[in-house]
Amino acid sequence: MFTISMLAMYIGAAVLLILIPGPDLIFAVTQGVTNGRKAGVYTAAGLAMGNIIHTLAAALGLSIIIKTSPLLFILFKVIGAIYLFNLARKSLKFRKAAILLESGEKKNERALLVRGLAMNVLNPKVAIFFLTFLPQFVNYDYGYASLQMIILGLIFIVLTAVIFGLLAYFAGVFSRRLLEKPKVQEYANIAAGGIFALLGIKLLTTSP
Repeated sequence: MFTISMLAMYIGAAVLLILIPGPDLIFAVTQGVTNGRKAGVYTAAGLAMGNIIHTLAAALGLSIIIKTSPLLFILFKVIGAIYLFNLARKSLKFRKAAILLESGEKKNERALLVRGLAMNVLNPKVAIFFLTFLPQFVNYDYGYASLQMIILGLIFIVLTAVIFGLLAYFAGVFSRRLLEKPKVQEYANIAAGGIFALLGIKLLTTSP
């Protein structure tokens, strides 16, 4: 189905694309910095899980709707932006807390996974990326294009989970001592709020 050279090319391209700073990567690292390494890892896992939806959608041809329907694209942008603005609001509201949302969500693994999942699924650019990226590595002579796209998507998901998880983990490790100081915690939460707000604005201004 796949040749070794093709897989090597695909994995190399995937790793480079994953490492490019984007909303998902920034989101995972920010969680690691503000909430600790465990929060960053679980957020990264949620982000990676969100790619399962995009992989299946691309394999089934559903993502084409987002690319061809301006109304649906706008709907995804608005929902995603509202979610990010809400996170920004919470970051600023609880900026003087010990650590952002530490009283509940930091220890709630499910909440962290859902947060990362929602962040990824509500980003229409990710859906379009999977629709345009995966087909380039499909061996159409072999057939079973949808199955090949699912396999390629799973590889991408694993790479995303590992890379995002490591980056978020070490962001949490290096920031842990700094975050023990109240003022640093407050500034970190303010910075996180600003990042979430900027990501929301960026998403709203994204064109198809």
